[in-house]
Parts: sequence; C-alpha cells; structure tokens
Amino acid sequence: MSTTPSSNLPLPYGPPISLTQAKVIMAAAEREANAHQWPMAIAIVDSTGHLAMFQRIDQTQLGSMEVSVAKAMTAIRFRRPTKVFEDAIAAGGAGLRLATMPGVAALEGGVPIVVDGQVIGAIGVSGMLSSQDAQVAAAGLAALAG
Repeated sequence: MSTTPSSNLPLPYGPPISLTQAKVIMAAAEREANAHQWPMAIAIVDSTGHLAMFQRIDQTQLGSMEVSVAKAMTAIRFRRPTKVFEDAIAAGGAGLRLATMPGVAALEGGVPIVVDGQVIGAIGVSGMLSSQDAQVAAAGLAALAG
C-alpha cells in the first residue's frame, strides 16, 4: 500500500488520468503480455472510478474482461493493490472477513496509478496466473514512470 510519509493513510486521490497517460500504460502492458504470448484483458480506470481504457488481446478468455475491470475498480476504490486483499484472505483468520466486502476483487493484478503522490487511476489485468497479471500491470506502470 502506498502511504504518505507521516501516516498510514492511503495516498490522496488526484485528478483523473489523462488519455495520453492511459495510452502509455496500456501500450507497455500490451507489449509485456504479447512478449509472453499471454492473452489478457487490460482495464484502466480514472480516479473517479470510471473506465478510461480497455483492451482485450485476441483469444483472451471472456471471463477475464469483467475480472480485469473488477481488479482496477478494487485498486481505485481502496487505493491499494489487490494483492493486499488476496494475501489477507489467504492468511485466513480475520482476513476472511474481506470476502464479505462489496466491490473487492481479491486477486493480484490490480494496482493504483500514482503520479506526484496522488492516485490518478488504476490498472487491472486478467487472463493468466495472478502473478503474471501483476507482471503485466507493473510493466504498464513502469512505462509511465520512465
């Protein structure tokens, strides 16, 4: 989870991701998926929770379309990577209560997009193993940072 230096609070929401920024992230994520021949669905939402961009690579399983959007929406709603929820549920105990929270996709592959210390959107990827989904999301984010 990204936090401010002086607290445990999530980073604040910022202005919505621009189309130009979304295109940079999407292109890099798609390149990473194609480099491994992974059929994936990639969703980018803005800081208001609206879909900014979506792509489905040929032969991506249809269920991954909704899952990628759900991962992106979870990451933007809670301003943290979806892996946080996956890990909490996998640990059992009190973490299992997260399964009752509405709007939580507890699968790795959803990550907030942070610029200048503010959450401007989120990316969600689905189609392969959750760790591979996360790898593609990370490649997209790296392109915006670099």
